[in-house]
Amino acid sequence: MSTQVDPPRLFAVVGATGTGKSEMSLRLAEALADRGRPAEIVNADAMQLYRGMDIGTAKLPVGERRGIPHHLLDVLEVTDDAAVAWYQSTARTAIDDIRGRGADAILVGGSGLYVSSVLFDFRFPPRDEAVRAGLEAELEREGPGVLHERLRAADPMTAERVDPRNGRRIVRALEVLGQGKANHGAALPDEPVPWHPSTIIGLTTPRDELVARLDARVERMWGAGLVAEVEALKPRGLEHGVTARRAIGYAQALAQLAGSSTQAEAIAETQSLTRRYARRQVSWFKRYPGVIWAPEGPSDVIDRILEA
Repeated sequence: MSTQVDPPRLFAVVGATGTGKSEMSLRLAEALADRGRPAEIVNADAMQLYRGMDIGTAKLPVGERRGIPHHLLDVLEVTDDAAVAWYQSTARTAIDDIRGRGADAILVGGSGLYVSSVLFDFRFPPRDEAVRAGLEAELEREGPGVLHERLRAADPMTAERVDPRNGRRIVRALEVLGQGKANHGAALPDEPVPWHPSTIIGLTTPRDELVARLDARVERMWGAGLVAEVEALKPRGLEHGVTARRAIGYAQALAQLAGSSTQAEAIAETQSLTRRYARRQVSWFKRYPGVIWAPEGPSDVIDRILEA
């Protein structure tokens, strides 16, 4: 008499930075293993894709991964552009490969558009390198505010969805418009269609507690040697990276090294930007349908998920 084996599942662990997603993903993988289900983890943090960007991204060291396979960590150079369309294809291939081996896949990260591109039916317009290069040059000269106003005039709905400080997203939106294409607006569709059935776990932490935790984490990053990490990345092209050099913490450490910011100013700005980013993450993931919301890391959540 044959025993039916459930097909491999897809899980996602999402939430704001600092809510314990890495720990939850490890605990989920271990709980699955205890039930005879091998599991592997796929990174969905945009900045953890980069080699050498460890301290400022809170990347889990190899020795703390508990022997669980991790994918899409340290796969890009700091001069590479972490394009969402590239990430979507690469992450979905990794997930299909994991499931093809009979293991469950756990997507974990707080980069909302990256997570959404995998879980839901996102289709990205093609890239136009010439248009993009021109927009990037304008961004360097004029700053994101001028380009955001242009986006607002051309596509008010998309402009409302894109952070006015996020030059990279503004450039991409204008690049798409320049091709006569419709924008996805760097936002979750109103009625998202799943790529595959998935179980989404959302982690939450009370706001006051999270703010204090994030501020303390930024201070620990500087204490752990973030500035030295950034200095070591400069010869590898960090200052010329389209995406990496704008990462929260890295941009501020570069300013400190350049002498245009004191350490206290760099830390304070990083704390402010991190808090703002966390608020945007909370707003993003709240719109996901069917999320199992849980306080950070409770053991009964995993039991409820796996027994459902």
